[in-house]
Amino acid sequence: MINAIFYRNSDGRYKGFSISGHAFFGKYGKDIVCSAVSVLAINTVNSVESLTDNKFSVEEGKSGLLKFKFTSESDEKGQLLLESLALGILGIEKEYGSKYLQVNFKEV
Repeated sequence: MINAIFYRNSDGRYKGFSISGHAFFGKYGKDIVCSAVSVLAINTVNSVESLTDNKFSVEEGKSGLLKFKFTSESDEKGQLLLESLALGILGIEKEYGSKYLQVNFKEV
């Protein structure tokens, strides 16, 4: 199962996200749930880098791990991009179920 966690402060502003695991919806290379989540997450990181002046760090690891963290206060573009990512991933969870993807929000 893929575990997606979105980190927000007490004001609801996004501070980052972490995605790890594998959906096991289909065979390796043909898993549309993993593919969809990966595309959304990577596109979000690339969009924050290309379309904003926000400072951030990224960590990649085994088991599909991708951690993204704003390293300074993010602007509205950065917030909108992470909100869009959350919307997309929540849509995947709704469509395919929490057996393959679980989305959580944590206050930091």
